[in-house]
Amino acid sequence: MTGAVAVAGVPAPAAPRSAPGAGVPAAPEAAGSGRQPARGPSGPRPLYLGTYTSVAGGGSGIGLAVYDPASGAVTGRGTLTGVADPSYLALHPDGRTLYAVDEGREGAVTAVRLADRRVLGTRSTGGAGPCHLSVHPGGRWLLTANYQSGSVAVHPIDRSGGLGERTALVTHSSPPPGPGQQGPHAHQFVTGPDGGHVLAVDLGTDTVYTYRLDTRAGGLTEVSRARARPGAGPRHLTFHPGGRHAYLANEVDDTVTVCAYDPRTGRLSIGEPQGTGSGPGTNYPAQILVTADGRFAYLANRGHNSLARYAVEADGARLRLLDTVPVAGDFPRQIAFSPDGALLFAANQRSGTVSVFRVDRATGALRLTGEPFASPVAVCALPL
Repeated sequence: MTGAVAVAGVPAPAAPRSAPGAGVPAAPEAAGSGRQPARGPSGPRPLYLGTYTSVAGGGSGIGLAVYDPASGAVTGRGTLTGVADPSYLALHPDGRTLYAVDEGREGAVTAVRLADRRVLGTRSTGGAGPCHLSVHPGGRWLLTANYQSGSVAVHPIDRSGGLGERTALVTHSSPPPGPGQQGPHAHQFVTGPDGGHVLAVDLGTDTVYTYRLDTRAGGLTEVSRARARPGAGPRHLTFHPGGRHAYLANEVDDTVTVCAYDPRTGRLSIGEPQGTGSGPGTNYPAQILVTADGRFAYLANRGHNSLARYAVEADGARLRLLDTVPVAGDFPRQIAFSPDGALLFAANQRSGTVSVFRVDRATGALRLTGEPFASPVAVCALPL
């Protein structure tokens, strides 16, 4: 299933500027893990934008843009068509291949070679509504979460960046769904900082599952489960750079929790819930990021339409809410750092915009760089 994609008036990206992996986050979530390598601005940089193609007012494929690392200004460069409902994007560690989910009833994942923007193949995820994917840091495995069917999948990645047949598919059949949920809803699938364990966050069962990934055959073996409180609705997990703690955004009960992590066993222990700064109104936390130096964390608040800023204390064991900043958009579904950590991008689904903030490295304060960039049903921003 290979073919060219249509691109309107957009030059192909330049070849990688250095050795494979240089300038690319080594963390499992290429769409913004917070672990940024040190690198200064070097002219306009690519920005890829996820959307829904099957909804009214949605896009027609993966949005193409560039951003100025100095000013944060974003300029549109057309659309990469031929990929349906690309609501989440991830980059291969070598920087040469882009991966996108197809968040439809017949879930799929697609690989696109960035040098000429050619589709390398599309593979079934074995489930419905895939909403998240990430690349294992070794570059050989693609991890996908199927939201509607509550399952996680593994695909091999070949030397070209293309995808092979699925090697694993696990459905979260227990524990029973939490309050108000009809079934499991896998919302994220990422690699732990040790590289040997992969963690699946399931909103429907209020559980984070840890699996051991067979890095030779692509199989999954469950090793532990961490239960959030009933009705929490865990959505997104990110690790502190120290590797011993993680932070969990809970969508349903509007909380965030600090977790302890044992790299040896892969066991996660979920702590007590704390506030998101959203106040008394309805709010759905979406995604949480940590800066590369481990000093600050940011949470996207949908409903309150803000970014909460936390101080990270006690070597990662504690979060302290500092403030919230208006996101200058409606329903920030996903946030991501630029590779150098100087900018933070927020994809605002309902307003169809991408807001860009300058990150103060000393205080963690956020400053809006200018007017948000218009992008239809913006649900993911991936700055390179």
